[in-house]
Amino acid sequence: MFELSVKSQFSAAHCLKGYDGACANLHGHNWEVEVFLRGRRLDAVGLLIDFKQVKAEVQAALAPLDHAELTRLPMFARYNPSSEHLARYLHTVLSRRLNSRRVRVHRVRVSESPGTSATYWERP
Repeated sequence: MFELSVKSQFSAAHCLKGYDGACANLHGHNWEVEVFLRGRRLDAVGLLIDFKQVKAEVQAALAPLDHAELTRLPMFARYNPSSEHLARYLHTVLSRRLNSRRVRVHRVRVSESPGTSATYWERP
């Protein structure tokens, strides 16, 4: 099994409705996202998937989030834009864009501050 990952960042604000504390107020983060892909077979060149393709798809998935107030975006109308929900959202979007017979998005890790992260994956 091969696994590769790509890291990227974006900046955005959010608040956590129903949270008892300062995070209920609008505040911002410089978010870090790491996407992990897995597969068993490499292509004829020896790649699981081209890093350039993964980077482009990650940037496309992050574009609507960058410099946005996440709480107001349609994809978070029913859920707080917590790190956990962001990881699940990005896993879903990137799976649609990148999954193939050879490679699958395995997990997505989102960090809103150094030393903390939330990871989402689905059972095989």
